[in-house]
Amino acid sequence: MVTAHRDEKAKTGAAAPGPAASGSGRVPDVAIRRLPVYLRALTELYAEDHEIVSSADLAARTGYSSEQIRKDLAYFGAFGTRGVGYRTAVLIERLRSILGLDRQVPIALVGAGHLGTALARYNLTRHRDVRIVAIFDNDPARVGQSIEGVVIEPAERMDEVIRAAGIRLAVIAVPAHAAQDVARRLVEAGVEAILNFAPVTLQVPPGIVVQNIDLTLELQSLAYYTRERPATG
Repeated sequence: MVTAHRDEKAKTGAAAPGPAASGSGRVPDVAIRRLPVYLRALTELYAEDHEIVSSADLAARTGYSSEQIRKDLAYFGAFGTRGVGYRTAVLIERLRSILGLDRQVPIALVGAGHLGTALARYNLTRHRDVRIVAIFDNDPARVGQSIEGVVIEPAERMDEVIRAAGIRLAVIAVPAHAAQDVARRLVEAGVEAILNFAPVTLQVPPGIVVQNIDLTLELQSLAYYTRERPATG
């Protein structure tokens, strides 16, 4: 079961274990979610000609502590040399492989309204490793149109297209009342991980991973930091 807004860790339909670590035990979801942050920082540092980086360099870029970074990386084996650091290019490739980004990861997007269209345009113009390859909508006025070259398919073709393309990752950008049925259909088609933008808690089978982003709840929590505080003294 999942929570209603973006959590620090992914939730699943049950207590499904995370990926196996290099030793015994499992990798915590929170550690997995930090890996792309490290990858982005490493990519930036490499572009700035930093061929060797330290955990302190990564800490300065990411906001996580050096200790946390070393601990997260240690789940996946030995990286770097004590007192020297990490070879940036090598660590980039290792993280890409760990995340499955050494191949293109196809994504299905359900919902081609304002939010879905914005998400598709952002993804299709910026990302090549995790890329939207199929878009679905139930509005006849949208079906047949294209977003950055990807044609919007009718929702009834969801199962057929997802199975044919081997898609296991999907994004839900539909109204709350439609999200649960969409999630059910995605899971039945073979999707194993869902990024959900609908403001609703999805019920999914054990082993299905859902990450929720509710923009309203995010803004409401940020409002706490802007509230008027009583005068002191």
